[in-house]
Amino acid sequence: MSLLGTEHGLCIDQIERGCLRGERWRDIGCNARKGWHGKAVPLDLVRITIGGITGFGWSTLSRTQAQSMIGTKVQDIFTSGMRVRPKYHGIEYPLLDWLGHWTGKPVYSLFNPTMPNIAEDPLTVPCYDATIYFDDLHLDDDHEAVTLMQAKALEGWKAGHRAFKIKVGRGARHMPLQQGIKRDIVIIKGIREAVGVQSQIMIDANNSYNLNITKEVLEATAEVNITFIEEPFYEDPVLYEDLKNWMSKQNLKVMIADGEGLTVAPSIVDWAKQGLIDVLQFDIRFYGFNKLLEMGDQLLGSTVKQAPHNYGGPYGNYASCHVAPVLERFLTIEWDEVRVPGLEAHDYFITDGRVKVPATPGFGLQLDDKYFMKSVQAEGWLLKI
Repeated sequence: MSLLGTEHGLCIDQIERGCLRGERWRDIGCNARKGWHGKAVPLDLVRITIGGITGFGWSTLSRTQAQSMIGTKVQDIFTSGMRVRPKYHGIEYPLLDWLGHWTGKPVYSLFNPTMPNIAEDPLTVPCYDATIYFDDLHLDDDHEAVTLMQAKALEGWKAGHRAFKIKVGRGARHMPLQQGIKRDIVIIKGIREAVGVQSQIMIDANNSYNLNITKEVLEATAEVNITFIEEPFYEDPVLYEDLKNWMSKQNLKVMIADGEGLTVAPSIVDWAKQGLIDVLQFDIRFYGFNKLLEMGDQLLGSTVKQAPHNYGGPYGNYASCHVAPVLERFLTIEWDEVRVPGLEAHDYFITDGRVKVPATPGFGLQLDDKYFMKSVQAEGWLLKI
């Protein structure tokens, strides 16, 4: 731990919390379960100060929780491998950002020192546009709906994306069942036509299908070459096995992705190891960076891929970039484009389906101090030794 300088008695001197108000690049429609998502996205941030160096990141830390952490020594926070101990996972992102600034390294290189950390050899990570929801529900004509959703996908293409996740399950709530299934199918096919055969297409049913509907949709869209289907129905190993066997007979190479909801988290990992789930999607924020590293340890040597869930939180875009090179079989980033006044991420940009990750210290983000302090004073809090 000499790298951290703990022999000098470093400790948490100050913790501040505020909230910045972000806005998506476009209005986002419904999914199979929920109504219109809109554009507004709040971003809860915590900033810590240790040894005169600050680090900030997403956190839902309460003032009461923070009071118990003020004065905590660094050697009690980090393991010898520089991971954050479970007691402090609630501020793991500010802590990791601080550690990156203290050591002068990007977060990803703290856990994978073989990765590049110089601007001339940048890290890039695959990502997909996660903003293709049900924007078409006001349209009765399927052709008009396809045209609209093709335009949405092409907006993502112009922004640099080459992989697209399409929300499906219109017949679960928002449309009559068969009409909704038909609409799902024609939109999947239409978006494939719009973005070309080289792009990846994923679909996400938010648990709104059953086994038979899943088979119907996958059979009808076989020529689309869907990369994965996410949450086709509520987690059930018997149904997963049936679906896997059916896809094998149909010669469909679609992967099954699940784990976002964490409803049966320990079982899901076991099912994945058994080959029933191909991609685990534990959330980058609420499950967490360090727990994803621990899961990566559990999955070493397996065929299971990781693609952390990230929606409704712009910080997760950037955090996912740093966990990606540390995980043995990381698949892709769920990119939710949100612009947040007061938070600068200019060194991240998407081109040809990949995110260029800055080699600057910490998570490579800049916080406007005056903007953040207005939020702290208006609706947050500040604690110090």
